Parts: sequence; structure tokens; C-alpha cells
Amino acid sequence: MPELPEVETTKNGLLPLIKNQTVTKAIRHRDNLRWEIPAHLRTTLANQTVIDINRRGKYLLIEFKVGTLIIHLGMSGSIKVVSSDELLLKHDHFELIFDNDKSMRLNDPRRFGAVLFSADGLHPLLDSLGVEPLEVLFDETYLYVRSRKKQQNIKAFIMDSKVVVGVGNIYACESLFTCGIDPQHKAGGVSKKRYQLLTQHIKTILAKAIKAGGTTLQDFSQVDGSPGYFTQTLNVYGREGKLCPTCDGKISRIIQNQRSTFYCPICQT
Repeated sequence: MPELPEVETTKNGLLPLIKNQTVTKAIRHRDNLRWEIPAHLRTTLANQTVIDINRRGKYLLIEFKVGTLIIHLGMSGSIKVVSSDELLLKHDHFELIFDNDKSMRLNDPRRFGAVLFSADGLHPLLDSLGVEPLEVLFDETYLYVRSRKKQQNIKAFIMDSKVVVGVGNIYACESLFTCGIDPQHKAGGVSKKRYQLLTQHIKTILAKAIKAGGTTLQDFSQVDGSPGYFTQTLNVYGREGKLCPTCDGKISRIIQNQRSTFYCPICQT
């Protein structure tokens, strides 16, 4: 599933390609993904110029004078910019064609993504989001203060988008491994010192993943079609049964909150 680094990578790839470009057509090649794609985009975005592109959590925000196009990549989505006369691929579900004869296409095989619109930049899906992990508010005390009396496991806690956005399954597993924390610990029982260390590692790992272009496991690719290279540096995620990179143990996989968790039972205590 595309997580914060993959969405940030997509944003960074789109900026030089579509910022200041004017839409000639907005086309929905199917009516709905996770929710209905607004039919009015055909007229609302016609002749509108992309002012900027931002990210909030895992949502891509394409800014126009008339409002904000909100895109979520879902479980399997990716965005590419190609020549407008290039043949559509299977699962190209939404498209913006620009006056420079380029086309931005959302491809989403599993159709869990979303294309939405807000005239004022506000949306219920954005209202409840927690802090951004790479910004100042996510300081060394933030997680510790928010975790007190929490009975949920620490992995679920740091993946809660109402607490902090964008720390998805891959990066939660990798961050907990790097600082040696058992993902099964109750969030409220982890010490302040360990939360300080975890905060540092979340920031570092997300920044490295962005620099590497994100992580490609199955469907994700960058705007230019290349994969995310952070896959090559994963320590535990997807490595069940393989040797731990720091000890003689083997990586285990358990299910937490209906998701696979990968960790080293020896290193993570």
C-alpha cells in the first residue's frame, strides 16, 4: 500500500511536470473507485491551472483556484504523466489532460483509491488527521504524551492516523525494529526514553524512504514509471524466516489488527 514516502515521492515527481499547466479535459474512465469520482470535475476543472501540489498524510492535494483535487492512492494506486496520445492502460481510471499535450493518469488495479474535490480545501477525511511526522509538532515528547494509558499495541498506536499520519505498516515495522521495541508492547507501557528514540527513527526512516523514491512491493511506481528503491534496504518487512540482519535469530511474522507484523523476537524486547 502506498504510504507517506510513496505519496511524497509522487508529489515531488508531479510538481515539475504539471504545476502551472492548464487542464483541457478531466476524464473519469470509470464512475467510482472507493467512492464516486465527482462527475462535475469535467466542467469544474476545464481551463483551470494547477497552482500547487501538496500532501496531507497519504492524500495528494492538487490545488486550483476553484478548489482542491484530493487523490488517495489506495492499496495499489500510482500516478504517471505521459503523452496525451499514449494508449490507456488497464486500470487507468482517472485522467487530467493538459494544454501541453501531457496527461496525468491515476492507475489503480484494486480500486481502493479515491478522487474527490473540495471547493474550500477542507474535507472530513482530512479534518481528523494527526500531526505530520516530518514536521516540528512531531517532537520527542509527542508520542509519549499521547500514549499514556493506551492499551493498544505500540505498532497500532503509531499507525493511527489520528495520532500521527503516514507511518504505515512497512515503516512501522522498520522503525520498531531499528530501535529494538517489541511491536506487541502496550503503547501506554513504553518509556519516554524509548519513545524519544522511536520518534527519531520514524523521522529518519521516512526521510530515507522519500530519498529512495519509496518502496515498491507490487504495484507502486514513481511518476516516471521507475520503482521505489527503499525495498532494497528493508530489514524485517516481508522477510519472514530470513536471518535477522543484526543477530542470529530469524524474522517472525504475526498478525496484529488484521495486518502482518514482521519483527525479530531476539532483538526486539
